[in-house]
Amino acid sequence: MKLQKTFLFSLTTLFIVGCTAKTPYTNRSQMIFVSQKEELALGEKSYKDALSTSKVIVGTKDANRINNIGQRIAKVANRDDFNWEFNLVENDSQNAFCLPGGKVVVYTGILKVAKNDDQLATVISHEIAHALARHGAERMSASMVQQGIGVVGNIALGVTAPQYQNLFNQTYGIGSQVGVMLPYGRMQESEADEIGIYLMAQAGYDLNEALKFWDNMSQGKNETIEFFSTHPSSTTRINDIKALILKMKNNPTMLQKSSPTKENVNNLLGEKLY
Repeated sequence: MKLQKTFLFSLTTLFIVGCTAKTPYTNRSQMIFVSQKEELALGEKSYKDALSTSKVIVGTKDANRINNIGQRIAKVANRDDFNWEFNLVENDSQNAFCLPGGKVVVYTGILKVAKNDDQLATVISHEIAHALARHGAERMSASMVQQGIGVVGNIALGVTAPQYQNLFNQTYGIGSQVGVMLPYGRMQESEADEIGIYLMAQAGYDLNEALKFWDNMSQGKNETIEFFSTHPSSTTRINDIKALILKMKNNPTMLQKSSPTKENVNNLLGEKLY
C-alpha cells in the first residue's frame, strides 16, 4: 500500500511538473492543462460567435487606428504563429479583449477615455498581454481542478465540445467565487499591466500615456473595495506602473533581458508536455 501511494504521488508530481509553463517577461510559473492547440480551437469558435452577434465597424478612421496600433504591437509580440486580427465593435462598454491566437476586439466605448494613439496602445497592449501569458488557459485549468473536470483532450477546430467551450467562455469572463477566483484575476490583471508596458516600450509608445489612460478610466467611478474586485484599484494600478517605468528608466537593459525571442518564445509560453 505504501509503495502504491508513493507511486501515485510520484506520478502526480510528474504530471504537475509536465503541465508547468512560464509567462513571458515576468517568467512566472503557471499550471496549465490545456495545450495551445486546444486553446486556439476554443478561442476561434468564441471569437466567431462574438463577431457574429456584434456590429463590426470597418473602413473608418478609428477602425484603421485600431488595426494600425494593433499590428505595431503584434510585431514586437513575436508570435508568428498567431493570426492577428483587430476589430472595432460598436458597444458603449469601456472594454476590449484578446482571445487566443491574437483575436483582438476593441469596443467603441473605450474611445471616450483613450484620448490618443498611445492610450489606445495601452488598452491593446494590456489585452494582448493576457493572450501572450495564456491567462485564459490558466484560469480554465484552475476551473477544471475546481469543478473536477478532466483534462480537455484533443479538441480540433469545428469539433463540438460544449462542456469545454462553456468553461472557456466562463473563464474569460468574471471570476465566480470571492477568495478563490477573484484574487487570481487581480494577479493576472497586474501581470497584464506589466507585460503591456513592456510591449508598449518595444513598440515605441509613450509609457506616461498609460498612466493618463488608467487615470481617465477611474474618473467619475466609485471603485469597490479592492479585495472584492477582479481588477486592482486604479491607485494600485497606477502606482505599480509608475514603479515599473522608473525601473526601466534606471535599467535600460531590463527590457531586452525580459523580451522573448523567436527561439525561446514557445518555452516561455509553455506547451502541454504530457
